[in-house]
Amino acid sequence: MKNAVFGVLLAIQFLSRLPVPLACPWTPATRRWAARAYPLVGALLGALVAGAGTLLEPLLPTPLLALALLSLWVALTGGLHLDGVMDLADALGSNAPLEKRFAIMKDPQVGSFGILALVFLLAWKLALLWALLDAGASPWGLVALLALGRLGGVGLLVTVPAARAQGMAHAWQQSLTRGDLAMAAVLPLALSIWLPGGAWLAAGLTVFIMGYGLAMRRAFGGINGDIVGAAIEGGELWLLLIAWSWWSFVTA
Repeated sequence: MKNAVFGVLLAIQFLSRLPVPLACPWTPATRRWAARAYPLVGALLGALVAGAGTLLEPLLPTPLLALALLSLWVALTGGLHLDGVMDLADALGSNAPLEKRFAIMKDPQVGSFGILALVFLLAWKLALLWALLDAGASPWGLVALLALGRLGGVGLLVTVPAARAQGMAHAWQQSLTRGDLAMAAVLPLALSIWLPGGAWLAAGLTVFIMGYGLAMRRAFGGINGDIVGAAIEGGELWLLLIAWSWWSFVTA
């Protein structure tokens, strides 16, 4: 039980900027529980954003509401995964040899491809969130969406090998099995059953992670921490697009 509690707290520390005034041990057992808790942290972040949406909806027009929710969304995660998006975009945009691409991903400076990726990612997220709210979708759907997005990160860690035998992704993988992925999937899949169109989201996430994992194998020979972070951001964008499609065409 102690390992489970530490694992949940570790996941909160790793995936968010929510304060956890406790030093959690970094052990194989706590890493496994942390990975299992990834979707739980996503659901918590989604609930905080949705709660803010419920409070602000009567006060703000839809465009400003969407911007406020996206701003809170980014603030709660500290932009952690956005950094992965920018690093990955710079590496892929360089068309450099493999070793150079890895060096670019480690470089703390951001290049033009990274800036463009960040701008377009946030612009598309804002537009889709705006469109969903305008179509009458409840902001509480973000609870399931953010949980599924982080499940995608766990799926990538379990099913795609690390590009190198070092780094954060490799460290996580040493402790994970498909059983841990199954445990992580319980909450987001349950939320998907509750959410209208949730089955489409779960199926769409599976397609995204399979395609993304294959692309990263070809480009880098596997994954690393930046690639996993970018998968969470890309998965969320993909899920927003699926949610908008469902609300626009199925419920129309």
